[in-house]
Amino acid sequence: MSMAEAFRFLNQATFGATEAEARELIDIGIEDWIDRQVAQPASLQLPYLNTLPVPERPPQLQPDRVDAWFRNVIDGPDQLRQRVAFALSQIMVVSDVGALRQAPYGLAGYYDMLVENAFGNFRDLLEDVTLHPSMGVYLSMLGNQRADPGRNISPDENYAREMMQLFTIGLVELNLDGTARTDAQGREIPTYNQDIIEGFAHVFTGWNYAEGANFNRARRTIPTQIMPMELYPDYHSTESKQLLNGIQLPEGQSGLQDLEDALDNVFAHANVGPFISTRLIERLVTSNPTPGYVARVASTFNDNGSGVRGDLQAVVKAILMDEEARTSAVTSSSGKLKEPLLRLTQLWRAYDARSADGTYVFRPSTNDVFAQGPLQSPSVFNFFSPFYAPPGEIVNAGLTAPELQIATEFQNTLITNYFYQQAFRRHSDRANLRSDEVFVDISEELTLVANPDSLIDRIADKLLAGEISPTLREQAREMVETREVDSAAARVAEALFLIVSSPEFARQH
Repeated sequence: MSMAEAFRFLNQATFGATEAEARELIDIGIEDWIDRQVAQPASLQLPYLNTLPVPERPPQLQPDRVDAWFRNVIDGPDQLRQRVAFALSQIMVVSDVGALRQAPYGLAGYYDMLVENAFGNFRDLLEDVTLHPSMGVYLSMLGNQRADPGRNISPDENYAREMMQLFTIGLVELNLDGTARTDAQGREIPTYNQDIIEGFAHVFTGWNYAEGANFNRARRTIPTQIMPMELYPDYHSTESKQLLNGIQLPEGQSGLQDLEDALDNVFAHANVGPFISTRLIERLVTSNPTPGYVARVASTFNDNGSGVRGDLQAVVKAILMDEEARTSAVTSSSGKLKEPLLRLTQLWRAYDARSADGTYVFRPSTNDVFAQGPLQSPSVFNFFSPFYAPPGEIVNAGLTAPELQIATEFQNTLITNYFYQQAFRRHSDRANLRSDEVFVDISEELTLVANPDSLIDRIADKLLAGEISPTLREQAREMVETREVDSAAARVAEALFLIVSSPEFARQH
């Protein structure tokens, strides 16, 4: 395996390739690397938050939650687990934008739940997501009651709808390869209708915060915003319920039995394999996987080789080891635009970035600069749509580029300015940095400033696996040579800034 191939894999499987991890990967091979990553204990956020004083106002703890996330994704040894959890967090979305701003412990617990389920079974993950109070608040299942016409109460349909549309099966029936199934007239076939939405809405009734004296007195506390929601049977709908594939739940079942049967019904749907496989491939490897790639991964979802359905560990391995993920051939549809947050984490990991006090407190928020942040999506539809294609040659070619939805002129300017500040002001040769300012270590580059080509080679090795185009190399050399040799840090900054803000660094291929 070449260094470029190692970087390619690590940029799919971690929060940014580093030379040290690339050398380890070359030594042991991809499959052994994945197996070692699966065996790593999970790096969690909630234990750190629990060491901090309880704030007077809960939102004051949100920056600490984000700090804990950065610590784990920059320095955590369980890189693959963290990367998969980040992908899952963009499929089964909750966010601190809204009511959950008041529940930092719940958000940390929700993310930890994704981390712990990253290599588990999808059926278990779906149940844990469904019963987590953060999801209950975000999509209004928490406090959802059975119908009471006299009080004009109907079961809330929000979670029922989004669970199917965004988390599991999508809007139309799919073939194994992710393409849409059609009827005899060539029309796409809907996966569900209003009767099915109402059936699931009735399933998801009677749940509220745990440990309440009764349904109406269940309250959010630090423990209950983390504990699975509790069923209060008097508020659960006991009528029959229409589910997927013509299945009807009988009337009179308990709320727990209804929940188990309903989630089993969704999990068994033929769409789940291709739907989840496609979403994970898009987040990890490429925005435009071929039908063959989707089919191979979906087949692993349906059966891991030992008769087990929904084995996410096997699915992740199938995604990363597939021939389409590992080929070095570049086509018009291969690869993807790196998410803005992943460009930042790759830079920080490559340059051992840290602050004097060990924190990664981001000012302003990551959302303000990068249009992304951990559990900070503007809506349940994530930061960008998986179906987004900008006008012009991409949409005309029938391709998608989801990340380009947030690559506005305004946002790109903010990101470029941030990288400029990082390269020119927040580095290891700069004095008088605040104790919480994250700086990059440029000590090695400072020894190379007399030789612009050597300096550019070193930066390209760290960020691009040495694969720098002649055009970018020439532009970087010109910028370095605008500075005198005795302006060492400025010479490093010119080259580092140009490369980290380049399209070559922004592309994952």
